Amino acid sequence: MSEDNYNLKKIINIFLYMAILWVVMSFSGHNPKQKPKGDQLTISFNHFVGNTVLKLDSAFYKNELGQPFTLSNFKYYISNINFKNSNGKDFTLNGSFLINEDEENTKQIIINSFPEGNYTSVDFIVGVDSLHNCSGAQSGALDPINAMFWAWNTGYIFLKLEGWSSASKSPGNFFEYHIGGYKQPSNCIRKVTLDLGKNNLKLEIGKQKNLNIKVNILEILKNPTVIDFEKLSSVTDHKNATVIADNYKDMFELIPNEK
Repeated sequence: MSEDNYNLKKIINIFLYMAILWVVMSFSGHNPKQKPKGDQLTISFNHFVGNTVLKLDSAFYKNELGQPFTLSNFKYYISNINFKNSNGKDFTLNGSFLINEDEENTKQIIINSFPEGNYTSVDFIVGVDSLHNCSGAQSGALDPINAMFWAWNTGYIFLKLEGWSSASKSPGNFFEYHIGGYKQPSNCIRKVTLDLGKNNLKLEIGKQKNLNIKVNILEILKNPTVIDFEKLSSVTDHKNATVIADNYKDMFELIPNEK
């Protein structure tokens, strides 16, 4: 056999193999072009400072006292998400998710095979529950590599907010709030409940849904306690931690879906 005939036969065999593989994948339901199932819910966390979209290290904002500041780091844990169904059959997604402004892919939680139904509210905790706080360093979102684990305290940091303000008396005018702790009287776990109201989440088989949540960072600095950068520029242990935790409980609100 000549070299040209050998190469031609080799090319024909490759095409035959690819054709057979395509037929097998088509009939077995593994067609890579096949559309995903529609019973999927995407929860998106959208970070704002007031009504302005958050931009790290590049934009100036003002707190309730008119003190200017920039933000360099913002991340927090969302755990044990529970959707309340009008028929009494709730859907719970256990586990923790680390939402990090600096990593865009973390700001979406995608739930596949979400049960169809009419959901009237969703609740979750900000932080990591006591069970996982007592389980030592873990993997995934709870991996210490994410710099959200206190080795000295064998527990997790629930929320980190860092930045700069000319009002801060800390070195370099830096401010930092590292909030954690699950034991009383310094328990910083906060439960958040969002009422779906008129925009009840009705999920039907074959349809994809989106749940958009606005996260307003100004709430961490003002409600119910106004934070003065000059007087409180650093919280990295239990002291004053619950003050910040009471504030961040109110930073979430639903963004109505477009009709």
